[in-house]
Amino acid sequence: MRLVLILHGLIGGALASVAVVVALISGVSTLWPLLGAALAGWLAGWPVAMYIARQMRR
Repeated sequence: MRLVLILHGLIGGALASVAVVVALISGVSTLWPLLGAALAGWLAGWPVAMYIARQMRR
């Protein structure tokens, strides 16, 4: 579980950054949609971290 949390911190942060950059490129410039994009990217990092941790344990 500790590995998943560490990976989620790294992967979630990276995906949140990508989501914010994509939102900015598409023309979004207000606070709440950018925060929503960051949250969506951070939440998308959870299943990715679970998958990678499972593969690393094998």
